[in-house]
Amino acid sequence: MSRILIVNPFATGVTEELLAAVRVALPSATVVRVTTRRGQATEIAREVSSTVGAVYVYGGDGTFNEVLNGIDSRTPVGLIPGGGTSVLPRALGLPRDPVECARRLAAGMERRIGLGLVNGHRFGFGAGVGLDAEIVRAVDTLGRKPDGRRPGDVTFGWTGVRTLARHRFRLDPALEVKDHGRAAFALVANCSAYSYAGRFPVQVSPSASFDAGLDLVAPVRLRARTLPRILSYGFSGGDRSRARDLVYVHDADRLEVACDRPLPLQADGEDLGDVSEAVFEAERDAVAVLV
Repeated sequence: MSRILIVNPFATGVTEELLAAVRVALPSATVVRVTTRRGQATEIAREVSSTVGAVYVYGGDGTFNEVLNGIDSRTPVGLIPGGGTSVLPRALGLPRDPVECARRLAAGMERRIGLGLVNGHRFGFGAGVGLDAEIVRAVDTLGRKPDGRRPGDVTFGWTGVRTLARHRFRLDPALEVKDHGRAAFALVANCSAYSYAGRFPVQVSPSASFDAGLDLVAPVRLRARTLPRILSYGFSGGDRSRARDLVYVHDADRLEVACDRPLPLQADGEDLGDVSEAVFEAERDAVAVLV
């Protein structure tokens, strides 16, 4: 069967030279489909599902997310990192170098993984309501550099500091996690890596797994004096269930979040707008990926 390579030419790490090398590394029968607008990768994935041997995706986390929202449960997906962070392929243990990754995927094995759903929208590694979605939105407003690249980790971190400063480093409970309690914001993880800071994974819930349900980590409140401890949760192990300043849920099939006021929502780093409610669901054994 033929194979499809979906390419987002606007992704941070996609260049003509690298694309040519990626094409050489993939099977010769691979047909390239280049996206030109948001949402097109979903349409292509939906169109070719069950008609091709595999769908390769060369882009960033936004493109990967689009494909996951269009692909069926049987067609294997190969994720080639072309974004600034490319969380999902890295969380699957794939190389950061796109050409080496393509070589491995061409001879790779299939693995089935679960996905998350938030208000019916799929996500691969994580989604959040409140602060982290607000930071994602603030970074998006910065636009891209002249070479087409999105802002890097330093800009993202600085934007986070500025966002917290606007709140005077004070966040009170602003949402309710049904049956679990109130919190200032909520992070929902589908795997242990929620993001990356350079080479280092940000693990809000080290116990989260592609083979299980969803994990929720929600700080009850935030103050300047507690910020270092809250941040430390992203880079340390340990049992989150013992933390008194967190609402923590492990391996959940369904989580319901009701906001006191409309709050930003993000999934896989993509801004999904403001919501008053967010329903998270685990879609276990959802898709096949190449590893």
